[in-house]
Amino acid sequence: MSSAVKTLHLLSFFSATTPEIGLSALCRLAKRDKATTHRHLQALEEAGFVEQNPLTRQYRLGPALLQLAQTREQTVPRKESAIPVLKDLAEKTGETTHASVLSGTTVFALASYESAQHSTRVVIDLDKFPLHATASGLSILAFGPGDLFEIAANNLETFTSHTVNSKASLEEAVQSVRDTGFGRTIQSFEDEVSSLAAPVFDETGNLAGAVSVACVATRFSPELERKCQEHLITASRDLTRGWGGAVPDPIEAIWAATLNNSKALDSTS
Repeated sequence: MSSAVKTLHLLSFFSATTPEIGLSALCRLAKRDKATTHRHLQALEEAGFVEQNPLTRQYRLGPALLQLAQTREQTVPRKESAIPVLKDLAEKTGETTHASVLSGTTVFALASYESAQHSTRVVIDLDKFPLHATASGLSILAFGPGDLFEIAANNLETFTSHTVNSKASLEEAVQSVRDTGFGRTIQSFEDEVSSLAAPVFDETGNLAGAVSVACVATRFSPELERKCQEHLITASRDLTRGWGGAVPDPIEAIWAATLNNSKALDSTS
C-alpha cells in the first residue's frame, strides 16, 4: 500500500456515528505508529480533507470533501435520482428501502427511505455494507466484478447466528442470487431484519450498485417477499435508467422466470 493510499485510507474511519476521532484512536484503527499517523493527518489537513475541532482537538472530515461530494453528484448523479425511486418502493412495499453503490471493493450506502405504514420499521444507519452478510452485498457479488468473491470470502465476519460463515456457504448464497436475480438475507446482518435486493447498472453496462428492501423479520412472509420482488424489478429498472444504463437482458429473463415460478407455486398451493 503506497503512502498516498495509506493517507487517504484514514478518511474511511469517519462516519455519521463516528464523526470525530483522536490521534491515538486513529493509530489503533489504522494499526500505525503515532508519528506516521500524524504525518498522514497533516497532509490531509493541508488539503482540507480533515480538520481539528478547536474544542476537542479531535479530527473530523474537512470542507474540501463537501466540494468534492457536490462535484461528484453533479457530474455522476446518483443520490438525486435514487430518492424518488426509493420513496415509491417504500410506499408500495411498506418497508424501508435503500440504495448502495459499489466503489472499488466497497459497497457504500447512498440513500434510504422509511415507509410510514408501520410504527416498527428498519432504520438504515450504515455507511458501508458487508458483501457477505447483506442482500445488497450478495447482489453485487453475483453480478459485479469476479474478484470481489475472494475478497468477501476472506472477510466473513460473523454478525448473527445466520451469517454466512464459510466459503462454500457463500458460494451457495451467491449462486442462489444468480439463479433468482435477487439478493436475499434472512437475519444475517441483524436478527430483526430480513432483506431482498436487486442489482443496478449504469451507462457502462456494468453493475453500479444495488437497490434493497429491508423488512422487519417478523413481518417477512412469502407474500411480502413476492411483493418486494415485483417492485424491486421496477425500482432497479428506474434506477438503472436514471444512471444512464439498461438492465441486461439475461437479468430480465431471470427475473421473469423467478416471478413465473412464484405464480406457479401460488396456483398449486
